[in-house]
Amino acid sequence: MQVAALDTIDSLADGLSNYLGKDQVNSVRRAYFYAEQAHDGQVRRSGDAYVTHPLAVASILSKMHMDHQNLMAAMLHDVIEDTGITKTAIKSQFGNTVADLVDGVSKLNKITFSSRAEAQAENFQKMAMAMAKDLRVILVKIADRLHNMRTLEVLAPDKRRRIARETLDIYAPIANRLGMNNVRVEFEELGFAALYPMRAEEFPLR
Repeated sequence: MQVAALDTIDSLADGLSNYLGKDQVNSVRRAYFYAEQAHDGQVRRSGDAYVTHPLAVASILSKMHMDHQNLMAAMLHDVIEDTGITKTAIKSQFGNTVADLVDGVSKLNKITFSSRAEAQAENFQKMAMAMAKDLRVILVKIADRLHNMRTLEVLAPDKRRRIARETLDIYAPIANRLGMNNVRVEFEELGFAALYPMRAEEFPLR
């Protein structure tokens, strides 16, 4: 499926040209088109082409002026997990660093917990280990969760609540630790709205 909004990658590239070199911007473009092909036929629950999600994740990171390899990893972050493409294939196309970042995000996605207490303790530990290796893995995961929270309304209420609670328990504290105050606040506002929609309407956080 060809994503309709080709201008979106163009507008992202235009913005990136303000702080990245031409070759770096072209590398981000190439990662986008690779992801588009890899996710061909896949759609989000909203009905949008799946590639709109990694594009949005990269856009979030671009507003933080992240480097081109971080943005490429954002474009490709679901490729290993959701398609038949391997880390080796990504390495051959985009190099070791990008492949390692994408693989790191895929490994974080596989972490599961039996309780909220375990999630908070264990996830911080695992995240810290990943952070020590390359902080950019964590940044992709945070941007991924932020876009998923922004599009939460397409999910069933019980799943919305589960994701919102996980976001408040795990991702908001991580954003806080990293000094990403705007992201932390947005996580808290979106999480509160998903858990307590009527109270959120009556008492908006801002």
